[in-house]
Amino acid sequence: MAERATVETMPIVTGGDGVIRISGTRVPIETVIAAFRDGATPEEIAQQYPSIPLGDLYEVIGYYLRHEADLSSYLRDRFQNSEQTRSSNEARWAPDGIRSRLLARRPASHD
Repeated sequence: MAERATVETMPIVTGGDGVIRISGTRVPIETVIAAFRDGATPEEIAQQYPSIPLGDLYEVIGYYLRHEADLSSYLRDRFQNSEQTRSSNEARWAPDGIRSRLLARRPASHD
């Protein structure tokens, strides 16, 4: 019996903004890779992001493991950009005392 070659496409797409996302979702690849690096299994990641099929997670993680050197620059840039955005936001809106500030805005209850 003759074998048939099966070709599957990788479930990732690069948007016009240059961000690599899991196909059919808004989840960037670095989110999945960060969870995997932190020790999450594909099943745990799928629970966190139910829009991503489990098989796609296995494929993306496998792709990352096979192409780690190719993705390292992209991932480093994305993580650095994320940190810069976080720092910038925290500089504008200090997270200290956020709960008390939000409670102060809340209308007094009329018991």
